[in-house]
Amino acid sequence: MNCREQARAGFVKERLGYHSGIAASHEPVTTLRGASVEVDSRRVVAALGYASVVALAAVVVTLFAVGAHANAQIGALRLHGVRVEVKVSKCVGLLGGSGSNGAGYSCSGTFALDGRSYGVRIPGNILRPPGSTVNLVAAEDDPGLVATVQQLKTEHASWKEFVLPSALLAVLGALVTVLAVRRRKIRGSSGQLALRLGRDFAADSPF
Repeated sequence: MNCREQARAGFVKERLGYHSGIAASHEPVTTLRGASVEVDSRRVVAALGYASVVALAAVVVTLFAVGAHANAQIGALRLHGVRVEVKVSKCVGLLGGSGSNGAGYSCSGTFALDGRSYGVRIPGNILRPPGSTVNLVAAEDDPGLVATVQQLKTEHASWKEFVLPSALLAVLGALVTVLAVRRRKIRGSSGQLALRLGRDFAADSPF
């Protein structure tokens, strides 16, 4: 190896060591206590942010689906409901949160519609004698969906079902915006560092 090649090799080795030290100084890391593993705090924050976005999006979708389903059930009963006579089969006592106090009863019964028999849970929590009957409204296209006449008088499809999911959707949009802005800043700082290293290398090169 001649003198020119030796000088070039030495310079490249020196600059690589110098710039690797600069790059390392611009990457905040946290050393875990009792271990030699280094964790990039920016990547941890980004991972937590993305996980939060996914979880919140799942909650928003679920709440919108639940609200739409509730409104659809009310609409089906009000528009396509038919009166049926339900015969009480049995009632089971319910316990309160502490497990020592009674919280009413859950009764079930059967009714016939279009020549078929259906078993349903009777709305309400009062005790009904087995064999007694109660008048309910059943959805014609979904006979398992029943309600009392009083319930249909007071319940209506409402936009209030979507207040909470709409608020969470706004929070989700804000979180996505913050993550996007932060990602651009990180990319911008990384690009500036690479450009500065390239300029330093070119300026110090003897060739």
